[in-house]
Amino acid sequence: MGRQGEQAAFSEALQQSPEDATQFLFHIRGPAGVGKSTLMRQLESVAREAQALTAYVDESAADVVETMEAVSAQFAQQGVDLKGFGRLLTTYRQRRHEAAAGGAAAEGAGEAAGAGRGAEPQGPSPLSVIVSQLGLAGLGMVPGAGVFTGAVDPNQLAAGADRVKALLSARLRSHEDVQLVMSPLQALVPAFLQGLGEAAAGRPWVVLFFDTYERTGPLLDGWLRDILVTERYGQLPANVLVVLAGQPRLDARCWGDWLDLVTDLPLDVFTDAEARQLLAAKGIIDEKVTEVVIELSGRLPVLVSTLAEARPASVAEVGDPSGTAVERFLKWEANPARRAAALACALPLELDEDVYRTVVDDEEAGEQFSWLRSMPFVIDRAGRSRYHDVVRSAMLRLQRQQSPLRWQEQHTRLADAFRQRLDRLEEGTAPDDGWWADDRWRTYRLQETYHRLCADHRAALPSALRDLLDAHDHDITTLRRWVRTLIQAGHDVDAGAVRKWGQELLTALDGPRPGISALTLLLSRGGLDSSGQCLGRLLRGWEHRRLDEHEQALADCTTALGLDRTGRALRGRGESYRRLGRHAEALADFDQAIEREPGIVWAFESRGVTYHSMGRYEEALADYTRAVDLDPGSVWVLGSRGLTYHSMGRYEEALADYTRAVDLDPGSAWTLGSRGVNYHSMGRYDEALADFDRALALDPDSAWILANRGATHRLTGRYADALADLTRAVDLDPDSAWPLANRGETHRLTGRYEEALVDFTRAVDLDPGSAWVLGSRGQTYRATGCYEEALADFDRALALNPEAAWIIADRGVTRRLAGRYDDALADFDRAVELTPDSLGPLVNRGVTHRVAGRYEEARADLDRALAIDGSSGWAHYEKAVVLYAVDDPEYEAYCARAIERCTPAPGHSTADTASDVGNLVLVHCLMSDWATAEGHLAAFVGCGPERGQLRELLVVLETLRSVVPSAEGHLPSFRRRLQTALDASR
Repeated sequence: MGRQGEQAAFSEALQQSPEDATQFLFHIRGPAGVGKSTLMRQLESVAREAQALTAYVDESAADVVETMEAVSAQFAQQGVDLKGFGRLLTTYRQRRHEAAAGGAAAEGAGEAAGAGRGAEPQGPSPLSVIVSQLGLAGLGMVPGAGVFTGAVDPNQLAAGADRVKALLSARLRSHEDVQLVMSPLQALVPAFLQGLGEAAAGRPWVVLFFDTYERTGPLLDGWLRDILVTERYGQLPANVLVVLAGQPRLDARCWGDWLDLVTDLPLDVFTDAEARQLLAAKGIIDEKVTEVVIELSGRLPVLVSTLAEARPASVAEVGDPSGTAVERFLKWEANPARRAAALACALPLELDEDVYRTVVDDEEAGEQFSWLRSMPFVIDRAGRSRYHDVVRSAMLRLQRQQSPLRWQEQHTRLADAFRQRLDRLEEGTAPDDGWWADDRWRTYRLQETYHRLCADHRAALPSALRDLLDAHDHDITTLRRWVRTLIQAGHDVDAGAVRKWGQELLTALDGPRPGISALTLLLSRGGLDSSGQCLGRLLRGWEHRRLDEHEQALADCTTALGLDRTGRALRGRGESYRRLGRHAEALADFDQAIEREPGIVWAFESRGVTYHSMGRYEEALADYTRAVDLDPGSVWVLGSRGLTYHSMGRYEEALADYTRAVDLDPGSAWTLGSRGVNYHSMGRYDEALADFDRALALDPDSAWILANRGATHRLTGRYADALADLTRAVDLDPDSAWPLANRGETHRLTGRYEEALVDFTRAVDLDPGSAWVLGSRGQTYRATGCYEEALADFDRALALNPEAAWIIADRGVTRRLAGRYDDALADFDRAVELTPDSLGPLVNRGVTHRVAGRYEEARADLDRALAIDGSSGWAHYEKAVVLYAVDDPEYEAYCARAIERCTPAPGHSTADTASDVGNLVLVHCLMSDWATAEGHLAAFVGCGPERGQLRELLVVLETLRSVVPSAEGHLPSFRRRLQTALDASR
């Protein structure tokens, strides 16, 4: 009755063409009991009559994921299956379970080609740590429910997200699985919208109803706004309507820019005319009876409807107007058994027939339960029934006040019934990670907890607070549900202490450090027993470790061990020691854990990670091998052992492990990427690129795979492809030094020195301890003639890695160019000592001897270099220069050999052999064959050499001025031509 205007507005919207519709979001609002849910049900009936596909969601859905799941399930009941979303949701549940039950994480060292990857070891229950710290899907930290984001420092959130990603990478099969668990909305919402689009194509309208939005709005606001007014997750079909029902106005912080798109439907109590209309429809036309009902109900629709249900024919049948409303609700029911049943069934949070039988001693329970479900104050959805909040609150107050003893007995009876359900369930096989992973078990446990609190909150509160630790250990959604139930129990039993606990915990969970704040409350004031203190300390220790607060984590885990020396406590402290670099103490804890439980996989994994971090690869291999024996199907353990083999340079064995891991999980981008890195290190670039391509097809936004593919492209001379990959990697992960340094190196090799210096400098700022980056920046400075800056970088790099032969040799070249020949020779001596079979240091030492006038020493070095590589055109040319300088006619033979070695083979692109063509220019200059040299110079410039090759030829030509007498007349024109080409290449 009433609400005709609201129904008309909705019906009118359904009659419009979706393309022309201007109304797509309706908001029904008003105080409790005003009829919002009743109107929602009526509008749903209107939509169904119009052949619309509908779904109804209330506060029973605890977060965005459960909301989409509820919609999908209701669509399926109407013959529409969101198959793609359902499959992905199943995968999400499985991967979330694996994240909670998985082994310790990997930690690997980076290689020059970017093999490095880091991962966090597993916490006692990583999901609780992840979401309690960062507030992910259930709390809106991923795009969706944005109400909590303002409580978290953005820098802390970004850093925490990186740590979460590393943590999960160690547990799950692939990067996409990590993203699915870490940011489920990013994957699930597009799949949901795609399914919604397919469903909407077969119906005139799809209508989504969200009831009790005052409770769910804080969690659903951002997500709902995004799918309605943005294309963040995809496009919402035009024929989708959304109806919200809640007490307050919509949150202006979320909806402020779009409030003009909302059709606002404010509801108030019935007008006098509307109340009379309803009473008349129920057959109540006596004016005195009508006045009594209106007075008692205050025209609140749910109360008017309830009082009218008995169709009282006289004031006497309504009762004394001064009595309580609840007494009036029940007085019209003449059957005392039904009256008692209606009161008793207000006690449970939710009703089904089994709960009804527990509460009501009734032989005709089935029939009576059907009667109760027909009452106007009973809301029924998908087999679950509950009382309207206004009616239930009033009935609870009445029963609590009338008979405290009866109140206690009934709640105890309900608690015992749910305990029996738990006991029956526990007769079966428990899930691998305990009963808290079972949805039904958690539901029964929560109901039992509620009724124990209502029966005797003083006795039950310690146990309820202890349960909060286990709820936190499961995940944040479970913890929040438990806290809400604590608040509900405190309100229903009028227990200030219980209600205060719930409110304080809820405030903590909404703050910037939710896990730590909630756990600190419980540890400091929760009266926890030894077991609870131990678990609470362990959980808080993992929270601290997630924030890199390792000293605090160590303190908590040490305290936990003093309470209970479990393997879990040993693991917690061992991981804290490892993060602090106290590896010996970490190993001691892992040793104890293995001694206590020799067959536990995680202990070998964690000890293996520690050994790897210490560079004790043989011992790490032994532990990983033991872990593989215990769990041969673990992709992560195989990958971690492969990484250790790789770090030892045992690439074939690493390849075997990676290949086995790929065979076990061909959809793992991480495993494919790791094998690609291994192929890269083996010089098998085509196979590396094939693995990187496969990995990126699975995970297109993986910065580390893109960086490694870019580095591989660079080594194969595909500079444009390298820059494309590396730029994409930098865009995805701007705070990682590795992609930046690789892009800088690519810029250097292509002569883009200014761009190279920008990238290298930024990489040095991010990772000042990288000798490779400093050495590469030093090479770039040298190429631009900034010798002092180059030498400073080489010195810094060698302080970090004193035996890096390539950096020592590059410093030698720079010192030679700066005229510091003795210092240069000292560097080349050391480089030759470290790499006696390397061509570069020997030839460069020979060149240095030559420019210093030490021709015999130069000849000896070049002969030794040619003995190592007789095909080197560079070495033959330098030997010819030395022989020319000492008037040895044999120089012509070396010139001929240099020409032979440097002439491109038929069919080869001169662009790929620009260095050889440049050497041909130098050889013919040495022979004073200026016409041929000029022809080769034209060919060199015409084949499009990189800027670095142009600049290098310019520098080397200058060295001929003091060697070839006729050079002065020809070199200026050569220099001008090269400089013009160099300027044009910018």
